[in-house]
Amino acid sequence: MTKPLSIILCSEEHEKIQMAAMTAALAAVSERQVSMFVSMGAVFSFCIESPKGLKFSGGTFSELMLEKNAPNALDLLKQGKELGKLSLYLCSMALDITEIDETALIPNLFDEVIGLTKFLADSEDSQLAVF
Repeated sequence: MTKPLSIILCSEEHEKIQMAAMTAALAAVSERQVSMFVSMGAVFSFCIESPKGLKFSGGTFSELMLEKNAPNALDLLKQGKELGKLSLYLCSMALDITEIDETALIPNLFDEVIGLTKFLADSEDSQLAVF
């Protein structure tokens, strides 16, 4: 039996968000249980309208992904949720610090707002990846 995969996404960099989304979606549609915890700067990319103006910050590879119309990271996560066992959790501390209201976030994407302690406790038997 394959271990569940737990992902902590804390970067607002496009390349890291994209890789986390690709990893999560692929694992989920491959019948692997996946949990993703979104925290720190990554929270801004999950807003309907980013308070920072852009959904993602990124470098040259980000520009190439946008230019070549690479699959959108948020769409990949939605597909992973629809087609597999993918759960997304939002960091309660990140919401407190950024003062982002849950209604400002992409609807129906997150399963729950939780703290890091709970996420780590629930992920004790998982393979952990940090982006």
